[in-house]
Amino acid sequence: MKQRGLLTLAVGLCTAAALGPAAPHPAFATPDRCSYTSPTYQPTLTHGDTGAAVKQAQCLSNRWGGEPPKLALDGVFDSAMLKKIKWIQGCHGLPQNGVIKGRTWQVLYHPALDCYDPYPT
Repeated sequence: MKQRGLLTLAVGLCTAAALGPAAPHPAFATPDRCSYTSPTYQPTLTHGDTGAAVKQAQCLSNRWGGEPPKLALDGVFDSAMLKKIKWIQGCHGLPQNGVIKGRTWQVLYHPALDCYDPYPT
């Protein structure tokens, strides 16, 4: 019986080693590790757009403090996201047009520390 238990343990350990560590599910991406799209995929996004790139921008923007509350990671570029993106752009001296492209993607990935908090209501 003892040998059977050891054999079961050995098989279990070998299986776990073969499968490797579990990768985090994208739905549970942390703010510092947004992985809904590749960091090199930076399409132009505007109010009303949907999809994985919008979800990536939402996740990145959630690193910012203040109000309104964190954006839902639903992949919908809604009015709350538009307001937050415009504020982020303004804080970095970019045109506050709410369009995510080029420099806006850059500041989402590499925000200025003095732009974190507070977020105006």
